[in-house]
Amino acid sequence: MKKLVVLTGAGMSAESGIQTFRGSGGLWEGYDVMDVATPEAWKRNPKLVLDFYNKRRENALSASPNQGHRLLAEMESEFDMEIITQNIDDLHERAGSSNVLHLHGEIRKARSTANPNLIYHLEKPTIDWGETCELGSQLRPHIVWFGEPVPMIEEAAKRVLTADVLVVIGTSMSVYPAAGLTQFAPAQTPIYLIDPNPNHEGSSRFTHIVKGAEDGVVELRKLLVG
Repeated sequence: MKKLVVLTGAGMSAESGIQTFRGSGGLWEGYDVMDVATPEAWKRNPKLVLDFYNKRRENALSASPNQGHRLLAEMESEFDMEIITQNIDDLHERAGSSNVLHLHGEIRKARSTANPNLIYHLEKPTIDWGETCELGSQLRPHIVWFGEPVPMIEEAAKRVLTADVLVVIGTSMSVYPAAGLTQFAPAQTPIYLIDPNPNHEGSSRFTHIVKGAEDGVVELRKLLVG
């Protein structure tokens, strides 16, 4: 069974109604991302950051997996599937995918500000100010903010190295280190890019599927499975 590694970005979830901020002047529903998605923002105004992510969490919980998510989950019966996502929602898992690596954290988890290894699944849609971990420190979103290291990037690179087929869906591939992951694909590994507006460096190596995530995965499956 061939190893199919799929790298997904914001465009994957956008078709489920989860808003992106790329291409909108760095604004995310009226918020400057530097005011809500950096360690400095947390130090300046942690309550604002908590409120911002509480809203993102409510948005993610109200969204449903789209056809693209569901088809990728179904393809587990046809391929040895691994998904690497830059998205913080759990739509891949809710669609049925069983092997998902989150590069930038998970919106439905919280972690300790004293010990980043203390991670908690949230049973409610909010993290409240004054809500603490077992060490007594404030909980924060389990999200990789701008300016923070990406702990899972090495594991992601290892997975790309093993790919028989690599697929990139709904990501501009402009944010590093994630943008460098395609460079780890073996030379003989075909790379499919699902993007309605492809404009990528090194794109001569990509097979372009010029469609959105949902329609693009439909076409991908036809190309790979028939």
